[in-house]
Amino acid sequence: MVEMTARSSSCCPQLEQPMTMMFKSLAATLLLSSATQAFSTVTKTDMSPSYLSNVPEGPPDAILGIAEAFKSCTDERKVNVCVGAYRDATGKPWILPSVRKAEERLLVDPTVNKEYAPIAGDAKYVDLALGFAYGTDADMSKLAGVQTLSGTGACRVGGHFLSKFVPKPEGMDKVPIYIPNPTWGNHIAIFNNCGMDVRRYRYYNSKTNRLDYDGLIEDLKEAPEGSVILLHACAHNPTGCDPTMEQWKDISDLIKSKKHHCFFDSAYQGFASGDAEADASALRLFVSEGHNVVLAQSFAKNFGLYGERTGTLSVVCNSLEERSAVMSQLKLIIRPMYSSPPIHGSSIVKTVLTDEELTAEYYDNCKEMATRINAMRVKLVEVLKEVGSEHDWSHVTEQIGMFAYTGMNSDMCDELTSKYSIFLTRDGRISLAGLNDGNIEYVAKAVHDVTAGKSITS
Repeated sequence: MVEMTARSSSCCPQLEQPMTMMFKSLAATLLLSSATQAFSTVTKTDMSPSYLSNVPEGPPDAILGIAEAFKSCTDERKVNVCVGAYRDATGKPWILPSVRKAEERLLVDPTVNKEYAPIAGDAKYVDLALGFAYGTDADMSKLAGVQTLSGTGACRVGGHFLSKFVPKPEGMDKVPIYIPNPTWGNHIAIFNNCGMDVRRYRYYNSKTNRLDYDGLIEDLKEAPEGSVILLHACAHNPTGCDPTMEQWKDISDLIKSKKHHCFFDSAYQGFASGDAEADASALRLFVSEGHNVVLAQSFAKNFGLYGERTGTLSVVCNSLEERSAVMSQLKLIIRPMYSSPPIHGSSIVKTVLTDEELTAEYYDNCKEMATRINAMRVKLVEVLKEVGSEHDWSHVTEQIGMFAYTGMNSDMCDELTSKYSIFLTRDGRISLAGLNDGNIEYVAKAVHDVTAGKSITS
């Protein structure tokens, strides 16, 4: 073959390069074929069973799994009232105008770069975020704060910190954390994975569809002294039932008397009532009462930064020395976990909160979201009555925030999905953001159909 190539090349010099390339291509094809056959033989005869064959299929996430089912549904009537993300009056995601303007400024700012953030995040952003939560008159020198991957990341870092440093009650090998029943489903997995002993305290009375205040107080009294108590700062998820300020004061007194530790989760400040200052009242009360509050803060809902993963974790300390020590430990937790946080969402929040005009516009945007949500809450109850429902739905109008905790049981929810293609969690929680003038009557009629003649209390 080599001789023939040489002769061909000498006889026809113009064919030298094409012929050489053809033979090289043929050789490469033969080599690849041989390698493929060899690998195939090895995989069939020589590879031992992999540990991967013993990895079990994990269950789908309760909420995100429903969202996937909604996407794959072909029913034109389908309605998604499951996922907790704001939608405008046309059912579309809404980027807040103040957020859009901040983003546009960042795009043309020549000083903006894509460098790593420090382990604790953007310090200016953290200060602004903590001022938003604790109040601009808060003593920032006593606040140990770090930027986190939204509220989920804040809970994870905070749980790790508490698990490591809160003294374990006598006779216990883990730090107990009491979370409300019900609560955001991810709380349980997060704190379990932090090595904490996850326990529940009563929060919702399904017989009245309202806050079980007496049960809450009794359970916190019975909790071992020095337990961690998780509290929703406002717009409790999923029930929308918040204590009154008088009740918050009593809860604060009880927690102090039992030497419990407060962990606030704040995901809806400003989004709940439309007034960010009012929504921070419970948190600020506890701080004024002398609690060493731990706060997980998220900007997903109230700034609409769902995909930007923007939040903070903070700890109220008693001295500069405590703050320094706490900051050092939070950094040691974060470094091997995710090293440093993303910077785009935090830069948006920082841009908004450092500009008076954008801040004022943001507060208007936030109020607009809260107003629409509350309007859907009121209208849902009105339309339920109009279509013939005889149930007392007043608990829905008394609730606050993104969700309506209807009192429907799992069978009713399943029927809504199978019969009407209305997708919701099986605890009867409806995301009011998914309702609008175009679908609310359809949803109300469906809810009436599955609840007529049945109890919505238990």
